[in-house]
Amino acid sequence: MGSRTRDQLRKFYEAMYRALGPQHWWPGETPTEIVIGAILTQNTAWANVEKAITSLRRAGCIDWTRLCEIDTADLARLIRPAGYFNVKARRLKSFVSWLWERYGGDLDRMFATPLPRLREELLGVPGIGRETADSILLYAGGKPSFVVDAYTYRILRRHRVIEDDADYDQIQDLFESNLTQDVALYNEYHALLVNVGKNYCRPKPRCRGCPLERFEHEADPES
Repeated sequence: MGSRTRDQLRKFYEAMYRALGPQHWWPGETPTEIVIGAILTQNTAWANVEKAITSLRRAGCIDWTRLCEIDTADLARLIRPAGYFNVKARRLKSFVSWLWERYGGDLDRMFATPLPRLREELLGVPGIGRETADSILLYAGGKPSFVVDAYTYRILRRHRVIEDDADYDQIQDLFESNLTQDVALYNEYHALLVNVGKNYCRPKPRCRGCPLERFEHEADPES
């Protein structure tokens, strides 16, 4: 299955890139902003996260010292547009506390940690799941850790690249085992999958015009 899967993933990427072009993702001016966005984007649309980040920026809180000092309730009010603001405020504060305790509030020191160890550490922070951890590693840290999300799962399942019961780690390994360990490639591939998932491979699929439409013979007509 290895060479077939490798060829299939390459063809998917080429088809999406030709049709959609570069995605310029992740939107964020600094690694600090990207990390904050990765935590806030859980269970909400990016447009809402942008509003929350704008609010934080106006309050001078795109800063690890300020985020350490600010009261959790005040932080929750600032990030209210992101939804689940009380929960997300606690999650962000948990990350900030860990960053200060472990790395003195220094992202550069954090990202100097070898990838496997840093990923394990991040997953130990309350509220940081695999998708969030990998988003931080890839987009803020420039580390080759492929991000898997619901769009990725849906697209691969419908094209019968994975089984219905495939889990996050299996899907991530599928990409990392069959693609060159290239940060730019991982970045672009994930962003293209998000685009296709949002606009075509929706819960009710809109296959017409999809960059992957020509592969529809491999899709599951019942999905």
